Amino acid sequence: MTTLLIRGGSLYPADDEHRVLPDGAVLVTGDRIAAVGPTEEVEATLLPQQRAELRVLDARGMMILPGFVNPHWHEMFAMRFPFKGALRSPSDREDRPVFMALGGDVRAISGAFDDFTDLITDLTPDEATAIARYSMWTQLRSGVTTLGDVGSFNHPTALAAAARSLGMRCSISTWASDARCAPGETRFRRTRDADLVLAGIEEVVRDLAGDTTGLLRARPTAVYSLNMTDELGAGFAELVRRHDLPFATHVGALRNEVEVSRTYFGATPVRRFADLGLLSDRFMAVHCAFADEDERKMLVAANAHISYSPAKYGPAGEATVTETRAMPHFRRAGLDVSLSTDGAPLPVGGMAENMRAVWQQLNEMSADPTEVRPTDALAMATRIPARGLDWAGIGSLEPGHQADIQLIRTQDWRYLLNPRPLEGFLALGGSQDVDTVLVAGQVRVRGGRPVDLDESDLQAQYLDALASFSIRRLGVDPGVVAQWIRRATNTEGD
Repeated sequence: MTTLLIRGGSLYPADDEHRVLPDGAVLVTGDRIAAVGPTEEVEATLLPQQRAELRVLDARGMMILPGFVNPHWHEMFAMRFPFKGALRSPSDREDRPVFMALGGDVRAISGAFDDFTDLITDLTPDEATAIARYSMWTQLRSGVTTLGDVGSFNHPTALAAAARSLGMRCSISTWASDARCAPGETRFRRTRDADLVLAGIEEVVRDLAGDTTGLLRARPTAVYSLNMTDELGAGFAELVRRHDLPFATHVGALRNEVEVSRTYFGATPVRRFADLGLLSDRFMAVHCAFADEDERKMLVAANAHISYSPAKYGPAGEATVTETRAMPHFRRAGLDVSLSTDGAPLPVGGMAENMRAVWQQLNEMSADPTEVRPTDALAMATRIPARGLDWAGIGSLEPGHQADIQLIRTQDWRYLLNPRPLEGFLALGGSQDVDTVLVAGQVRVRGGRPVDLDESDLQAQYLDALASFSIRRLGVDPGVVAQWIRRATNTEGD
């Protein structure tokens, strides 16, 4: 097995002790971490045979962090033209608060999410894989070594193929909807057979059970509580019990969701999941701000996991953080609360940007700069979401864990005379500062570039697939698509 020594960096293992080692090292043997600690101590553990075959990665002027674990993500890059994408005006002055703003037009959201199901099936396999590879590359490039899909505008098989080709981890699901809440009505419309929806996710579960790469897992998810009948929910409960799997869903995301759920389904969102037997310590509640006092108690009693995306809410007009103050409450009650990016056709704030947002927002809300320390924000982006995905051996740099590691540049004016580079990173850094990414001991990104892939080819294949799908299925004018592709490839006027 190869032996790699990463030495001399500011090491943040993201372990339970929140250690900080200003001159730290990580020794990697094969795909596992063999030692973590001060550089001098780690080097002293090297055996003669290891020294003879040792590769050294100099991390001076960098932070050494675990790879980010993004537990709530959607691959949405096929919708880059029509869905808040390239077809918008260059000016933002005519923008209006719609869809998820002002409490949310949740009936419209429910309808759009249900429509996605049929559109997804019309992606060709080649289109789906090319789009997934590029979208997932943007996550890997941003330091994410593990993704938690909570329903994507793509095929599960394409996500699996993309993860394998990029060498990154992914917990894969399906876009699961069997209902919609139509405007002007008071009861949900059933749009699909729940058994067929469940059969789709069970097929993914069975296929990935045979994965030998160690990169792929399955996790059943309901894309939205307002797109799930009780039959589908009960089927999910049986499926996760039978296969011993965690479960995730969007729930309590928007103010107006609560009343619509009560009207169309007869119960508020969190209570529905509890009644269906899904609320447990393996339940990931995504967003989950709009839960009443009794529902909060239910979540705490179940030891549920909460994941939210603070860098995403402002641009969408959501009030998830400030309106209910749910996240500080859940953290103080002892629940695991993790960070995630959510998903959109255009890149949204990465895990680094969500770390900055939680550090700033929760401290401001509490008037206490120790409410969320920088090392707390790091844990919320690494160790804690790994627990939420129920994926042991990732999320922190500890002996025996998988060697999922990132190096972040910290040698410029932003860090001058600051003994706490993680603090400087949250103040002035971001996803673009990620220099090197390893997954299972393999270097996948170096100098911000893919090691084994041609980034220009990834982009070209993505743009070809996007153009094909946008014209063929979404009805986007071919001339408009061609114009944007020329701009993206710097061939305007050729």
